[in-house]
Amino acid sequence: FIDSCNNRFDIPNTSFEKIDILDGPLKEKYDGIFSMDVLEHIENKYTDKFIENITRSLKENGVCIIGMPSIESQEYASPGSKLGHVNCMSKEDLNNYCSKFFRNVFMFGMNDEVLHTGYSRMNQYIIALCSIPDL
Repeated sequence: FIDSCNNRFDIPNTSFEKIDILDGPLKEKYDGIFSMDVLEHIENKYTDKFIENITRSLKENGVCIIGMPSIESQEYASPGSKLGHVNCMSKEDLNNYCSKFFRNVFMFGMNDEVLHTGYSRMNQYIIALCSIPDL
């Protein structure tokens, strides 16, 4: 997959690499990091390490985007999907969790490919836009 992305996409200042963020922070610091469809697959006992290594990989005013299927959406997920989703959260829970590591957290929900700030219990997907890590 990494080779495919590197061959298909010619995006300036972008690279595709396989990295286990649980092993430690990245070698370089970045202006932004996004983690979509990752956190829900990480067991709860490793989530603090995951986020701490992300914050340690951000520049001073870096931003992080974290997205996952909402816990409310799991009622409709397939059995195979549910097996890997060991850490889904509600919008409120993700906001509270990210607020432990970032000074600013802006929450969004998504339904049918529409991004919004509306009624959170109806969200299929949740996104946290986090800035200014509390280092």
